[in-house]
Amino acid sequence: MALVNGGTSRRAGRSTWLRGGARRWMAILSVICVLVSGCVVGSASGALATTYPSYADVQNARSSEEAKKAEIATLNQILATLQAAVDSTRAEAVQRGATAQAAQQNYDDAAAKALKLKGQADDAQARAHHARQEAGQLAARLARSGGGDLSSTLFFNSGDAKILLSELGLASMVKDQSAGVYQKATQSQNVARALTDQADVAKEALKALAAEAEKAAQAAAAAAVAAAAALTEQRAHQIQLTTQLAILVTNTNQTESDYAAGVEAARQAAAAALAAQHAAAPPAGQVSSGGWARPAGGYISSPYGYRIDPYTGAYALHAGTDLAAGCGSPIYAAHSGTVVLAGPYGGYGNYIRIQNDGDSSFETAYGHIVDGGILVSVGQSVQVGQNIARVGSTGMSTGCHLHFEIHHNGGTQDPVPFMRSMGVELAN
Repeated sequence: MALVNGGTSRRAGRSTWLRGGARRWMAILSVICVLVSGCVVGSASGALATTYPSYADVQNARSSEEAKKAEIATLNQILATLQAAVDSTRAEAVQRGATAQAAQQNYDDAAAKALKLKGQADDAQARAHHARQEAGQLAARLARSGGGDLSSTLFFNSGDAKILLSELGLASMVKDQSAGVYQKATQSQNVARALTDQADVAKEALKALAAEAEKAAQAAAAAAVAAAAALTEQRAHQIQLTTQLAILVTNTNQTESDYAAGVEAARQAAAAALAAQHAAAPPAGQVSSGGWARPAGGYISSPYGYRIDPYTGAYALHAGTDLAAGCGSPIYAAHSGTVVLAGPYGGYGNYIRIQNDGDSSFETAYGHIVDGGILVSVGQSVQVGQNIARVGSTGMSTGCHLHFEIHHNGGTQDPVPFMRSMGVELAN
């Protein structure tokens, strides 16, 4: 979720994905085959199966007005089909990302509940143990005082009557107190047993939720890949198609070499613009001796921990640290690893998750990336300090910032002390 002066986002918890890289990518590829009909093993359709007109087709179409109109209609239809593919795959990626985030949220909520129940069960067990100890001590005290048989104590004790009566009164009181303590110990043990049973049930339920979250995450990653492929397909052919369309609309008489030169010039201009953008990219983030890097500049605008969510009004965990970096400023990979998700992710907006190369139980997440600001793709290897994205305010956010998370073995951690242990200071 967002927070004023830098925002925040919903908690995401640890990734519940399978740690086996090969199994993960096979699962993602199988989902891609469902989302787009462009797998090697399947038949192509839609934009991926489009036959693009050649220079000869365009020139032949100029032979008659009717043919020219038909070719113009064909080119416009292809351009529309490419755009439709971009729009539909983007919408699918958004929907899959939201589903994945919701599934992960369900897992996280259940994990928090299970952890709370376990803590309550442990506390109840400790109280029961203390009550048993107290009962045992009272029982021993009662035995020493002779409180188990008051008549015998009266008969055999030849001491002062007042002292005897006092001791017997104390013994009777101890005996009554002992019975109460035993009852308390039994009740405490029953409560502890019930809470332990609930904690075990909650822990078992996590397995199904983890599988659901894993499946949804794989689908989200596959949808993001499909959306990126559709965009790449559009960009790869748009220059050629618009050039062909211009020839027909303006009825320009060009030779094939002129046509090829024009298309090439347009491509070079686009490549130069991209190169200039990369040249303007900031240098890599500074890497610590521990092999980690600060993911963005800016002060901490919202720390890790529970707080009132400004979007929902609910008391919820803010599972990361928000760094109030400026709009469009660089986001760096906090460590070397593999991109496992890069695309829309519910309330996080545009989102990247990276699995650590050295220890796959660690992952980092980066949320609210500006539209068009994701600079990496699913499956790509990245180096620590590499510029992977640009800061934005997408999703449930009130201002430009980076929402940064550390995921490890079943849950999130406070990034500040963790990064400090890796030689990186976030709390500047």
